[in-house]
Amino acid sequence: MDANVIKNFQLEEREAEGDRVLPLAHEHALQSAGAAFHALADTMPQMVWSTLPDGSHDYYNARWYEFTGVPVGSTDGEGWAGMFHEDDQPGAWAKWNHSLATGEPYEVEYRLRHRSGEYRWMIGRALPILDKRGEIQRWIGTCTDIEEQKRIALQNEILSQELSHRIKNIFAIVSGLISLTARANAAFSEAAKDLLGRISALGRAHEFVRPHSEKSRPEAEEVTLSTLLATIFESYPAFSEGRVVITGPEIAVDSKAATPVALVFHELATNAMKYGALSNENGKITLDLSRDDDTVTFQWTEHGASVEPGKEPTGGFGSRLIDLAVKQQLGGDYRRTWNADGMEIVMTVKRNRLEQL
Repeated sequence: MDANVIKNFQLEEREAEGDRVLPLAHEHALQSAGAAFHALADTMPQMVWSTLPDGSHDYYNARWYEFTGVPVGSTDGEGWAGMFHEDDQPGAWAKWNHSLATGEPYEVEYRLRHRSGEYRWMIGRALPILDKRGEIQRWIGTCTDIEEQKRIALQNEILSQELSHRIKNIFAIVSGLISLTARANAAFSEAAKDLLGRISALGRAHEFVRPHSEKSRPEAEEVTLSTLLATIFESYPAFSEGRVVITGPEIAVDSKAATPVALVFHELATNAMKYGALSNENGKITLDLSRDDDTVTFQWTEHGASVEPGKEPTGGFGSRLIDLAVKQQLGGDYRRTWNADGMEIVMTVKRNRLEQL
């Protein structure tokens, strides 16, 4: 039931009783609300119910009895509890008792027994009705059937997992074709190595953010920048040696942003391995993450790379890839400088393109 309807009912109840607080023993079945409330509740597509301040049910609208098929009055008091699926009762009771104790709105999903004997998923909600002193006079709640939405969500989850599995297979097939081509054509071997590295980075990013089953789900439930970057860097020995250090806040990453992030940092790490800080055993990289209300900033700093003035690496496909990912896909910009100690690149991207807000 809409919150405004509940507020109007509250005002009508106060006016009808002159703001008197009736003894609970004399309140029953929303008698103070009159026939108008009953008629309104019976027109609702949801099941509507009411309880006394202690949580004891004393009213259900016609939809409740149509759905459950139980005799009128048989679920008053705590008789309603047996209508829930036994697996859902502990959680529903815990939330309901919390609301009764605190006055906080109640919301929970559970399975409710239909008159056919089958259980259907519901979302239950309730708000307290307060008097002028802020004391709870009763609770007004609803049960809304969400069985169809649950079925659609399950179907979509199964479809997503199947598509994800097929994508993993495509990564493997493409990598195999590249390797076969490189073995047959020596001139292609160096380019194939770089291409396989990029595909591998995409595969690791996809594995991290793809839809998972309960068995395949990673230990970290939330995808954050630091955990995603650790997944990208784990194939580089320097990371396990502690020479690639990530600092900054935990920032949640949307699945759509995982691909450009993976490509950018794989490219930076690969370049560092070839001719940057990671090309020698003493080099080190620090990656500092920061954010404000609108942007997220990555500061990649290489130490111990010994760059000679005028001999900085020129831009190639990797630079164009970074440009595409940062500017177009993540809506940001970057600045790259070459210091005597190594390269530094500062990338600032739009937070709403990266983070789960």
